[in-house]
Amino acid sequence: MKKLNRYLALLATVLALISCQSEENRYDLIPYPNHIEQMPGRFAFDNHTQIFVSPECGDEITGVLKQFAGQLQKTSGLELKWAEKEGKNGIVVKLNPELADEAYNLHIGKNNIEIAAATPNGVRFALQTVKQLLPAAVYGDTLVTDANWSVPCATIDDAPRFGYRGLHLDVARHFFSTDEVKRILNVMAVHKLNTLHWHLTDDQGWRVEIKKYPRLTEVGSMRSKTMIAKEWDNYDNTPYGGFYTQDELRDIVKYAADLGITIIPEIDLPGHMMAALASYPELGCTGGPYEVSGQWGIRDDVLCAGKDKTFDFIENVLLEVMDIFPSKYIHIGGDECPKLRWEKCPACQARIKALGLKDDEHGTAEHYLQGYVTERVEKFLNDHGREMIGWDEIMEGGLSTHATVMSWRGVSNGVEAAKQGHDVIMTPTTPLYFDYYQSRDTQTEPLAIGGYNPVDLVYKFNPVPDELTEEEAKHILGTQANVWTEYMPTNEQLEYMIMPRIAALSEVQWDQLENKDYNRFLNHIGHILEIYNAMGLNYAKHLFEVEGEYTVDESKGCIVATLRTQGDAPIYYTLDGTEPTTASTRYTSPIEISTDTDTCTLKAIVVRDQVKTRTLVRPFSFNKATGHLAELKDDPNPKYTFGGASVLTDGIHGDFNYSNGCWLGFIDTPLDATIDLGETQEVSRVKIGSLVQYSEYIFPPTKITVYAADGDNPMTEIGKLDIPVAPKQDADGVREYTCEFPSVPASKIRVVINTTDKIPDWHGARGEKGWLFVDEISIN
Repeated sequence: MKKLNRYLALLATVLALISCQSEENRYDLIPYPNHIEQMPGRFAFDNHTQIFVSPECGDEITGVLKQFAGQLQKTSGLELKWAEKEGKNGIVVKLNPELADEAYNLHIGKNNIEIAAATPNGVRFALQTVKQLLPAAVYGDTLVTDANWSVPCATIDDAPRFGYRGLHLDVARHFFSTDEVKRILNVMAVHKLNTLHWHLTDDQGWRVEIKKYPRLTEVGSMRSKTMIAKEWDNYDNTPYGGFYTQDELRDIVKYAADLGITIIPEIDLPGHMMAALASYPELGCTGGPYEVSGQWGIRDDVLCAGKDKTFDFIENVLLEVMDIFPSKYIHIGGDECPKLRWEKCPACQARIKALGLKDDEHGTAEHYLQGYVTERVEKFLNDHGREMIGWDEIMEGGLSTHATVMSWRGVSNGVEAAKQGHDVIMTPTTPLYFDYYQSRDTQTEPLAIGGYNPVDLVYKFNPVPDELTEEEAKHILGTQANVWTEYMPTNEQLEYMIMPRIAALSEVQWDQLENKDYNRFLNHIGHILEIYNAMGLNYAKHLFEVEGEYTVDESKGCIVATLRTQGDAPIYYTLDGTEPTTASTRYTSPIEISTDTDTCTLKAIVVRDQVKTRTLVRPFSFNKATGHLAELKDDPNPKYTFGGASVLTDGIHGDFNYSNGCWLGFIDTPLDATIDLGETQEVSRVKIGSLVQYSEYIFPPTKITVYAADGDNPMTEIGKLDIPVAPKQDADGVREYTCEFPSVPASKIRVVINTTDKIPDWHGARGEKGWLFVDEISIN
């Protein structure tokens, strides 16, 4: 009987191996390797699998293998053995100093897994590839013995496109615990990112313990209130704060290093310093009183650049920061520093005079004063063996060639910096601000700052603009996404905003351009979501939802709705506002929506086996202009054109997000639109929808003028509405402005909507032009 049992057990093992090797091999890797040869067969892990690390590899690489073996044992129950020489059924790791720093060679055969790399990170990335080829359960904490613990055979020669592959995390606006930060580091490691840019200080909170200045955390880490949503003068009056001790920071630095991730700290200066000024008022130009800001945005109070004690403070803080963070780079911010206080500060003006700074065609003396601050701080960092990074504003007022520029206001500043010989990290708001919305249907989304950066837009980004020469392009060190947390109060929301966009980011950072393939990425994302599930992460599912595109078909006088979703999953919809089910109409071609009624609500669902997604809801409101394409005298700003003139008469009203495709944006010209109604109709009212977001320089219109013509008659003015610029900031929101006039017969209506030529003095952008955003022109 014992012999029979042993025979049956052996037979079961053989059948299982045959079954494993006969399965279709899948290579659901993100980022995808730059060179991969897929081969038949699989390597199966078992309790006899060994690990051999060549002696020249050193302790760090051995530690990387121990980490891998420990995670595999925890999730599979398999205990890998350590071998003193090469053998079969094992992982063999060797050094190859001829490879690039983070490159690796990985050969997965039926008998062995062979890894060669020049550095510990090369080994880490090779093992990360192996982990992605294993069942997703390997990323969890649960023992799963019935999974197929094998990987498909392949030969991979891989290396990243960029040496800098980053993610930025702001903990000043909302604070995240050490465990929550580690969760983000873990998902960075999955996708082979190697840098966390940690934004530790700002107007709303100081998060790093500085022993020489204890009040920075005693006072500066806590704000007394936080603004509610986007109601700028409405606060919750609830104290909010938190900070990291130096021991906690060192622990996170080590945790990140074990994952192959460097942490670059940011101490934002000389602006965004209200938390520091509240702690030490003597560092400001006025002496205060100051308070830790409970409101988002830019504050006029900044560090006083005229006082020597300011530079003592900066240097002492940076000394302690450098002692905690061993990174090559230290980030000093340098962005959004108003000069109002410096213009009136005797100490600042005295320093300007002593330095001989003058206004010129490139900037004011105060701009050059910030350049002095930047260069002085940079020299201090250089003297201590570190290099400086700053936001692209550090270019204002001059910049030495040692500093690295982080280009966030688009890519143009990065291009200019590279042409000047500066190293550059590309991190433009579009598409790499992960605090922007991921979906156009923002009503069903958690509140975000605005904007629209979906996964596909992130994926398509190329950090090296075409206008750079080959030599200039070498200055593009890499790219990162920025996560500002004004509207991310919880860890769940933080993760939701990062994933799965970080997966798309990883292929931007890792893959050579010719190896990127968005369809392949979509085919692989399902396995990545399984990994997120195993890690217990909260992620967005927009990729699997129904998306809609809406256009005006003037020939038919209707709105055409085109629906799509990832893959070939079926879509069902209704037009009467009822909830769709599988018994509803199945979508097979674009939907023609009649404008004969006053309103209509389109709802659509996609049916999938494993992923439950939200219902698409799109309400329409119709009027005499709906379905008639407007003719624009001047195009909208290229950044905010979206569906063009169709946006103005498609029956869709926008919400508070100016980048969701429902708005057209104008700044240099009025919105001048002519709408042909197709036939003569009585008209007595024109209404427009306008967005107001003062923090984004979006103002109401200043005047609406309406003209009418009937048949071949010339246009004549029939109505005008003057809208005075607000004398002080009032509430943001979506507004409607109506121009009424005596009823006239008209077949054509022309509407001219004027922008704000000069932003009023109460605003931080005083004197500049204001944006105008319009969603609908309604005629009745």
